[in-house]
Amino acid sequence: MHDLFFAPFALGFMRRALIGCLALSVAAPPLGVFLVLRRMSLMSDVMQHGVLPGIALGAAFAGLSVWAMGLGGVAAGLLVALLAGFLSRTKGAREDSQLAGVYLIALALGVALISAQRGIDLTHVLFGSVLAVDDPALYAMAGVATITLPALALIWRPLILESLDPGFMAATGGKGGLWHLIFLALVVLCVVAGFVALGTLMSVGLMMLPAIGSRHWSASLQGQITASVVLAAISSVVGLLLSYHTDIPTGPAIVLTAGALWMLGLLCGPHASLRESG
Repeated sequence: MHDLFFAPFALGFMRRALIGCLALSVAAPPLGVFLVLRRMSLMSDVMQHGVLPGIALGAAFAGLSVWAMGLGGVAAGLLVALLAGFLSRTKGAREDSQLAGVYLIALALGVALISAQRGIDLTHVLFGSVLAVDDPALYAMAGVATITLPALALIWRPLILESLDPGFMAATGGKGGLWHLIFLALVVLCVVAGFVALGTLMSVGLMMLPAIGSRHWSASLQGQITASVVLAAISSVVGLLLSYHTDIPTGPAIVLTAGALWMLGLLCGPHASLRESG
């Protein structure tokens, strides 16, 4: 039992990955709950593809610097969100179609830029690696969690109102667009912060799967946020152990664990589960 569950975390890189993933487990799932509430679940998928060109450009100019790649990813993610929103509003098209077009181009461009650079492992960028979680990466992950939680607390009430009744928010001059933009910025930060350990294609999994699964454990918004954080923390610990013992990439291991917990809630959770409906 000791060798299976505790011995891996005696290694420094495993401890750093664990602390970083637990920091993201506290910050990212509450944002995922709001994405589900706002019916914007696929927005997170758009963001994880949209940040890739920025990460690639950061690596091209500054090498494998976490801060350079992170800043590039944040800039690219915000640009994708703003560009898609601008096109949908000026051209009268559906925002989801604009997002799909923009993020597909961004994904292809990011993969092309990374593939053209020598010394960068495309697999690690896309799927993550615990070996890549050094001290700068850990500081970045913890720093994003430190920023996200107070910021989410500050916009909590207007964000709930804008999510449930955007028409009323607009009629009363509540600046719903501002809260929406701040919220998207927080989503981008969490997606970028998780790319080192989880990869750009998997970092959103720790945000969305616990958020989706939390709906089977609580009917209230506060309860879902608490449940999502607990599910994400469990996914991080079990996923890291699975990655260590089976030698599979960290990102898929954590996301598969989160998916298994979601299926468990779907089958036998106390709310909106197959057991309850049966």
